[in-house]
Amino acid sequence: MKHSFARHVLEYVLVFFMGILMALNYQIFILHNAFAPAGINGIATMIQYLFSFSIGYSSLIINIPLALIAFLFVDRHFSLKTLVFVLVFSESLLLMQRGVIDLSRFIYHTADGRSTLLAPVAAGTISGFICGVTIRAGASTGGTDYVAALVHRSYPAYSFTHIIFLINTVVAVSSYFVYGWDIEPVILCIIYCYLTTRVSDYIIEGNKEALRIEIITSRPEEISNLLIRELRHTATILRAEGGYSHQEKTVLICVINKHQLTHFYRLIAAFPDAFVSVSSVKETRGNFKRIHDSGR
Repeated sequence: MKHSFARHVLEYVLVFFMGILMALNYQIFILHNAFAPAGINGIATMIQYLFSFSIGYSSLIINIPLALIAFLFVDRHFSLKTLVFVLVFSESLLLMQRGVIDLSRFIYHTADGRSTLLAPVAAGTISGFICGVTIRAGASTGGTDYVAALVHRSYPAYSFTHIIFLINTVVAVSSYFVYGWDIEPVILCIIYCYLTTRVSDYIIEGNKEALRIEIITSRPEEISNLLIRELRHTATILRAEGGYSHQEKTVLICVINKHQLTHFYRLIAAFPDAFVSVSSVKETRGNFKRIHDSGR
């Protein structure tokens, strides 16, 4: 019980600080450059650009009703944590825009007020990190994720990815008309969306990805011992028979870290008769720790 309570507290703390970091990201890299980020906040950014109505207020107006609906019909913990993120993000951004928190010396923008490639690259990378951390904490950054969760509940056949992609497409196309009938904001929005997705995916799943190695060989003990000694990963040994020759063979199945692949190729080069198959593993569970030098 104590462990569960401490975990929930830590998750809310993480969400709180991610909300502040997202506000800093918007104030420093997004709002002073001519492009819209992803999702519903991208629409709010364009509203601020056109009408000077702060995205801090727009975010509250959009997300609070969505949070209430999601709380009633989707998931309460998810909705509450996401609402905490939205409230912290909106209030922090409003404080920055009012000058209560002065960030003028840190704001990035070009001399003519137009964005360059660096603004969406920096903003998308930071946003991806924030999204990844908040999702791992059982929350989200609001807006699009609320809508996706609600639509997915009513229409399970529609995936989160497709719904978010559709909203981001609307934002990217709309930015062409908002920012002076120019194609550059559309490209910058796409760059932002791509980097946000890639970085958040890495935060969420990157440390679980691995490679599955299947080795068909007549020298299983030598290769198995080499894998243990050099890569610190053991293998599962299966007895097999060749479909053409009907000779007895052995199949070694080993899961290694992605960065170990080059080292593995150097090791297996000493066994030219071995047949090797390499495939990606999206996620690993259970004991995937490297064997200690002591052999444990």
